[in-house]
Amino acid sequence: MSFSFFKPSRGRSSPAELVKAMRDSILALDTKTAAKALEDVEKNIISMRQMLSGDGEAEPSQDQISQMALEICKEDVLSLFVQKLPSLGWDARKDLVHCWGILLRQKVDSTYCCVEYIENHLDLLDFLVVCYNNKEIALNCGSMLRECIKYPTLANALSDMFWSQLALNYSSSMWNCQTLILLLMLFLHSRPDLLSKHETEVSQFLSDHYEQFFELYDKLLTSSNYVTKRQSLKDSSKNVQILAFHIFKVFVANPNKPREIKDILAKNHQELLMILHNLPVSKDEDEQFEEERDLIIKEIEKNSRLQSSSVSISS
Repeated sequence: MSFSFFKPSRGRSSPAELVKAMRDSILALDTKTAAKALEDVEKNIISMRQMLSGDGEAEPSQDQISQMALEICKEDVLSLFVQKLPSLGWDARKDLVHCWGILLRQKVDSTYCCVEYIENHLDLLDFLVVCYNNKEIALNCGSMLRECIKYPTLANALSDMFWSQLALNYSSSMWNCQTLILLLMLFLHSRPDLLSKHETEVSQFLSDHYEQFFELYDKLLTSSNYVTKRQSLKDSSKNVQILAFHIFKVFVANPNKPREIKDILAKNHQELLMILHNLPVSKDEDEQFEEERDLIIKEIEKNSRLQSSSVSISS
């Protein structure tokens, strides 16, 4: 945990020394002294965060931050961060995710050295995607992937993985349907342009995995996390909202919706209608979009009435 007694004395370790200590402690997680090693890893991660963000008393040194980024790549510690993420405790993972974003942003000699490292080790992206399906570390992996796709080369690499797995029916790896759905939601929120180029494939995938997608979608709608809940359909970006609508309509317009899906639509119909009514439509939007939106709104209202009638009759 991030207690003050873990704070190293100022000037005690250089970036190179800290990175070496971190590497040794992470590697020791696979030895008989794993418990002691985990404690050391957590202390070193706290020290790294302080070096990258400051300790509340002194501002971080840009020279030390740049040196830290270079050493982490040189010693392959960036790979260890990803590979050993499931072994870390909650606080250590939170601190690591914070440091991950800072490290990726470091530009040394006109190069984002950590981004370039990941470009040369794309298996790290694959590992994060697979672990995205692990409930215990899903939020951490999602945050790290969101940082990655801010950089065009990593976003394109992740997109290529997604579409190749989709084409292969994800039968040749540890990817599964839920993994693809989670990644699809990530693209939808952060990089919708990666989906807009493949609208036909997205629609087909959603049609084929209608129930699985809606099960996860329902969890978002009923989430206690307000931000997570709203970002599934409602976002500050107009383009994201419009693309979300085009994906969402695949489900609502399906004439053969399973009973479970009808129940979910009915249960959340007021929230869905509010979001749909508030979708931005400019004067330049074609009439087809407005017509589709009105049809989907009517379909949700109709479904809600039918479900209510069904409940009344059965009772």
